[in-house]
Amino acid sequence: MAKGKETELPSINLLGPGTVVKGEIKLNGDFRIDGTFIGQINCKGKIVVGPSGIIEGEIVCQNADFSGDIKATVKVAELLTFKETAKFCGDVTTNKLAIEPGALFSGTCTMESLTPKPVPEQAQKKDELRPQEKLA
Repeated sequence: MAKGKETELPSINLLGPGTVVKGEIKLNGDFRIDGTFIGQINCKGKIVVGPSGIIEGEIVCQNADFSGDIKATVKVAELLTFKETAKFCGDVTTNKLAIEPGALFSGTCTMESLTPKPVPEQAQKKDELRPQEKLA
């Protein structure tokens, strides 16, 4: 009997309270952190840092909700939310930012889309002269 193609389901990963991890993590699914992480995270899903969560390092992800203590350089492709218990120190690049009253934010924020946009054809040709505008 032939084995059928298995579909890959996005995973949900958890770093529990009292757990300390140092290093680099790359993942396709979502990641909830209630413990301590020191290092680099590259996540294609959403990162949630609970109120007891601590992160030091670099974060790259699609979306993020921060409620804990974060000292990091953060790049979020879509929406970054700082909940009221969040304490953040670092640099942020994101498309959309929400900061609830009570959250502490110390650092810089650059608002831009992290997904490349196609260059319109007109913009590429704007320096070209139309045939009737060319000098003889």
